Amino acid sequence: MKNKIGYIFVILFWLIALSAFSQESKFKKEIKKTFKFSTFYAAVNGGTSISDQNVYSILNDLETDIIETPFDYALTLGIRKIQRFGYENKAKSFKDGTESSYSDAATIGRTRGFEFLFELDYKRQQGDSYVDQHHFLRYLADKWVVKVEYLQDGFADVEYMEASQRYRQKIGKRFSLTTGTAQRISEPYGYDPLAEWVLSNGNIHYTNLAIEEGYSINFAPEGIEYLNPSGAVVATNSEVWEEVVIPQILDDYVKEKKDELPVQWCYSVVVGLDYYYYTKKIWLHSWANVLPYHLNTGGDYSYHNFNDGNWIDYSAGLIFGYKINKNLGVFIEGKYNKYWNREWHDFKFGINYIIL
Repeated sequence: MKNKIGYIFVILFWLIALSAFSQESKFKKEIKKTFKFSTFYAAVNGGTSISDQNVYSILNDLETDIIETPFDYALTLGIRKIQRFGYENKAKSFKDGTESSYSDAATIGRTRGFEFLFELDYKRQQGDSYVDQHHFLRYLADKWVVKVEYLQDGFADVEYMEASQRYRQKIGKRFSLTTGTAQRISEPYGYDPLAEWVLSNGNIHYTNLAIEEGYSINFAPEGIEYLNPSGAVVATNSEVWEEVVIPQILDDYVKEKKDELPVQWCYSVVVGLDYYYYTKKIWLHSWANVLPYHLNTGGDYSYHNFNDGNWIDYSAGLIFGYKINKNLGVFIEGKYNKYWNREWHDFKFGINYIIL
C-alpha cells in the first residue's frame, strides 16, 4: 500500500471538515457538532541522536573516518476526539505529539457516539527515517460498534487498513463482549520474492540476481570492478560487493517485487472483549480481540498459501494502576499485536513514591 490508503484517508477527512466550515447548511451544523471538543495539534520534537563514531582503517597508513548520525526529530500532525478514561492524565496543557495512549487501541470507548483519531508522524531515529500513521473512525452504540482503522508502524514495518462491524453484548456496567466480521487490506504478507533465488544449500544466488537487475562485473588487468545499472563503479573488491552492495540490491529487489503486487483482502470472523473499572485508588482497563477464522478467497498471494491453511490473529491491551497508600503507587500498561504472524508491542511498568 505504501502509505497511499493512509494519505487518502486523511485527505478525505480534512476535505469533509473544511467543507463543513465553509458552507451554511444542516450538514455544516451536524459536522460542527461532530468536531465539537475535538483537538487539532501540530508539533515538532527533536534531540541529539547517538554520538558520532570513529572508524579506523590500516589498508595503507592509519586512516580515521567519522560516521556522523544526524539529530533525531519527529513531525506530528493530528486531530482527535476521544473521551478520556478516568485514569488518563489531564495535567498537560498542550498536546506535543509525544503522548502515548494505549487505550486508543481498545474496541469500546468510554462514551457512546462518534469518536475519531487522525495522526501522522514523520520521524528520524538514529539516522533512519520512517512514517507512523494511526487513523480511526468509531461509532459506539448500546448493541453494536463499527470501526474503520488504518495503521502504519514504520519502525515495526507493518501496515494495514481494517474495518469491523460487531454486535455488542454488555454484561453489567463494566464488561462488553463483541462479535462480528472484519475486513483488512494489506500487502501480501508471507510472500518472499527471494525464495526463487535460494539455492539447494540455502544460500542466495545473489550475483545472478544483481546481473538481472542491471549490475555488471568488469574484469580488467588492474583489477575487478562492480558497476551499477548506470555504469558507475560501486565496488572494486568482493568484500565491499558482498557486504555493502549486495544487501542493498536484495533490499531494493524485495521492495520492488512487493510493490508490483496488488493489495490483499482478508475477510475474518472477530471476537472481542473489553473490561473497564475505575476508582481513584485502583483501576483496570483491558481488552482483547481474536480473529480465529479467515475466508480463503483462493488468491495467488493469499496468506493461506504461505501459512499452509488457516491461522489465528489477535491483539490485547492492559492498563492497571494501584495507589497503595498516599505515598506509594504501582502501574503497568501495554499492548500486544500479532497479525499474519508479525508481532509488535509496547509496554511500561513502574513504581511511584511521593515523599510527603
